[in-house]
Amino acid sequence: MTRTDDLTVEEALARVLAGVPVLEAERLPLSEALGRVLAEPVAARESLPPFANSAMDGYALRAADVSGASRESPAVLQVVGDIAAGAAPEMVVGPGQAVRIMTGAPLPEGADAVVPVEMTGEPWRDSDRPLPGEIEVYGAVAPHDYVRFPGEDIEAGQEILTAGRVLRPQEIGVLASLGVGHVPVIRRPRVGVLATGDELIGVEEPLRPGKIRNSNGYTQEAQIRALGAVPVPLGIAHDTEAAVQEKLAQGLESRVDLFVSSAGVSVGAYDVVKSVLEAEGNIGFWRVRMRPGKPLAFGAYQGIPYLGLPGNPVSALISFERFARPAILKMAGHTALERPRVRVTLQDEISSDGRETYARAVVSREEGGAYVARLTGRQGSHVMTSLVEANALVIVPEGVRHVAAGAQLEALMIDWPPSVF
Repeated sequence: MTRTDDLTVEEALARVLAGVPVLEAERLPLSEALGRVLAEPVAARESLPPFANSAMDGYALRAADVSGASRESPAVLQVVGDIAAGAAPEMVVGPGQAVRIMTGAPLPEGADAVVPVEMTGEPWRDSDRPLPGEIEVYGAVAPHDYVRFPGEDIEAGQEILTAGRVLRPQEIGVLASLGVGHVPVIRRPRVGVLATGDELIGVEEPLRPGKIRNSNGYTQEAQIRALGAVPVPLGIAHDTEAAVQEKLAQGLESRVDLFVSSAGVSVGAYDVVKSVLEAEGNIGFWRVRMRPGKPLAFGAYQGIPYLGLPGNPVSALISFERFARPAILKMAGHTALERPRVRVTLQDEISSDGRETYARAVVSREEGGAYVARLTGRQGSHVMTSLVEANALVIVPEGVRHVAAGAQLEALMIDWPPSVF
């Protein structure tokens, strides 16, 4: 049975998010986990650093032996060894002695500090660097100076990453340093992409009277890939129930986690998607008070969440941005679901019909740090070039029909170009 609700954007978004699950976990090699979301917390099995080591190229020594050292009155120490990074030293540093040591090399027994080579008399820039018999030290150091101690960064047993953390290069590096070769992460959502309509043809087909190319399918596949999810292209379904059912069956066979379709959810005589979904799903058809984009369908088809977007290219893209994007991010385990927003001053006036309006704009920053927004031209729901030029969507609140140039509004940032921010 058809149910048509009149919803705000926030009401519609809340229903969509409530209707999609967080997916289950899988274990991945660390080298494949970049950008994924941790499904479980990770605790350190060992300390980092695992042993006391030198923070500088220099000499390991007893700080007491150089307490009064200066360039005018250097301390002279006997050099009793050389420790390279990766070595396991066996010598013991006694009173009046020093050991040359490289950055990262283990601190020898008896030493409690390191003096950098620059504070000594060794001509350390020479290529061969022969080990001297003794060394002059031109400055004092305190115990623990230039030494990295075990557990100074991470202690064994410490929880280092919580569940829900997105794995960036720095998290990958920490895990690698602790010997974590595989990690439990939320698996990537598989999203079936379906375009509907007798008017649609393939991208490389020649245009014929009354036909347009399937841009929505490619756009939505790209939007899905940009989120780190896996698009499952289902192609074009013509305006028959059998054609739609065939494409949805392909999606089920491909084990999709979410269907996203464009067109076929309005009130037209040929919008057959509605009847298919009503027969085999639990679907609500909504009028969302937003512009561009008004018709929206959401529910489930044979137990798989289904999101039906409008057919106009800009409406479909912006509806995907507001509803499909956060849903896919939630399924992938993310908790930060929305784009950043900034407060902008308009350089153009905006007219609206009272629905929450998303105006395509370029946001830039003026001297002093204030943000300004300039519209990218015509704002019709078929004008894709206005989105190509845009890096933001300026939001006109519901109930506002006119905003003058110079007014301030929020902008949803769909790009963060370094030259602007």
